[in-house]
Amino acid sequence: MEMNNLLNIFLPPLTIISLVFILPPFLVLKLLWSIWRSVFKENVAGKVVLITGASSGIGEHLAYEYGKRGARLALVARRTDRLQKVAGRARELGSPDVIVITADVSKLQDSKRFVDQTVNHFGQLDHLVNNAGIGTPQTFGGTNISNYVPVMDINFWGSVYGTFFALPHLRKSRGKIVVMSSAGGWLYPPKASVYSASKAAQIALFESLRAEWGPGIGITVVTPGFVESEITQGVQVQKAKAIVESTCRGDPYLTQPFWVKSLFLVKLLGPELWTWFNYWVVVHITPRIRRFET
Repeated sequence: MEMNNLLNIFLPPLTIISLVFILPPFLVLKLLWSIWRSVFKENVAGKVVLITGASSGIGEHLAYEYGKRGARLALVARRTDRLQKVAGRARELGSPDVIVITADVSKLQDSKRFVDQTVNHFGQLDHLVNNAGIGTPQTFGGTNISNYVPVMDINFWGSVYGTFFALPHLRKSRGKIVVMSSAGGWLYPPKASVYSASKAAQIALFESLRAEWGPGIGITVVTPGFVESEITQGVQVQKAKAIVESTCRGDPYLTQPFWVKSLFLVKLLGPELWTWFNYWVVVHITPRIRRFET
């Protein structure tokens, strides 16, 4: 207890003083490093990229973007017919070799199988794109509790399983991991409680692994505010391009669109204000406006 009391007294002012002296040179170095990475970004031509959830939405367009750059692809999803169409299009766009693997990322043995199958076919693995995810807006308690289980199984455990089995191969290639998370993992919006929890767990996992693994394996955490899919409104070509560009640069984070970052700042500096806004505007006012419009 005495140690905590001492830390309470000395650590906050020491932290502030340290930031005053350390932060400015750190920001300069960060800028220079960003410029360096932009100039000497990775060329993925001929490299092997495994993408989960590749049958539709952003995963589909990530396959096309990697294909345009000459990457060899392993596409994973549950719908074989859709995967075959995506694979054909990726080949047309420039991928020299594409394999299709029907699998469920929430199943441990399926995850081991699609990693093994990828490495057995190509002999290596350079990028793992943890893209598979599900989630629909709903109030907590508004559905059978069993419906929440797949959200955590796919969004969180699906990333854990694939990453676990891909780890030795990524270490060998000094590869990269793309984590398709969500701004919900930071902002915790209403009517998305379990989904946000799954994404928050996913972010926490890879932040911890980033510190655990060091620079040997690059990790890019993508936190889009809103991703269009076949369920909503179509394609996300520009977002896919931005994600691959960011990954090739070795960026630790990518938030799309950029304005979502302002919400992070509001959440950080005024958490009570953020909660109030969500409760009154998102939960109460917006539904009434929609009912009035219809």
